[in-house]
Amino acid sequence: MRAEDIDGRLIASTTLTAVAERADQFRHRTGSAPCLATVLVGDDPASHTYVRMKANRCDATGIDSRRIALPDETSTSELVDTVRGLSEDPRVHGILLQHPVPAHIDERAAFEAIAPHKDVDGVTYATFAAMAMAREGFHSCTPGGILRLLDAYDVPLSGRRAVVIGRSPILGLPMGMLLLARDATVTYCHSKTADLGEAVAASDLVVAAVGKPELIKGSWIKPGAVVIDAGYNPGNVGDVEYEVARERARLITPVPGGVGPMTIATLLDQTVDAAFHQLDDQTESVKRS
Repeated sequence: MRAEDIDGRLIASTTLTAVAERADQFRHRTGSAPCLATVLVGDDPASHTYVRMKANRCDATGIDSRRIALPDETSTSELVDTVRGLSEDPRVHGILLQHPVPAHIDERAAFEAIAPHKDVDGVTYATFAAMAMAREGFHSCTPGGILRLLDAYDVPLSGRRAVVIGRSPILGLPMGMLLLARDATVTYCHSKTADLGEAVAASDLVVAAVGKPELIKGSWIKPGAVVIDAGYNPGNVGDVEYEVARERARLITPVPGGVGPMTIATLLDQTVDAAFHQLDDQTESVKRS
């Protein structure tokens, strides 16, 4: 058996085509485009690259991209004030605070300054609670993008055993919640899990999101399993031992070109969703008045 690569670039392209069509519909209804505000603190080169990529995708899909660049010495209170101002700005529909922020900033406090109805990156407590309770709301973008990849390749989830390796609040934890809501049986593991190989070998779906290069050995993969590698390490290396794993898996995401493109596509799709939700809320408010 040799796994088929899951083509994240192709699925993202299809998603972005639909995003552009919906953004155009919004523009025709309102005379303005959906707007995503991106807040970047400091001079981290990788963060600047990611923000540029997102801005380019916004331009390509007809979404306005407002970039707020703050100096490295920005305080927590200054960042919180900036984010709150965007939350209160009716011209802004979605807010992205680029992670990570400088170490002296309380990142969680800044995340919580994002209004839930503009949390298109899925980072607030309110968003996580909605995911955990399978309520309506935005998904954390990488887990949401992974779910879309699984759906695009008709991967069955109900009743299947899934292992999520990683416990970050914006990737591993919400990933497990989304899979549980789809009736998968979910096991959470991490870099300190004893007998990690046994948990992986018992799973029909493996989601690796721990940030350690090739921690997941290819020989652990259950024959016919689906492998989602959400790790990205220097040298274009994922968290899974790719070449060995693809000899056992049925489907596998390459690094790069698998999960990454869908993260951005999901962010922009949710930005357009947010714009329409806010427009509908405004219309309903006018009707009530």
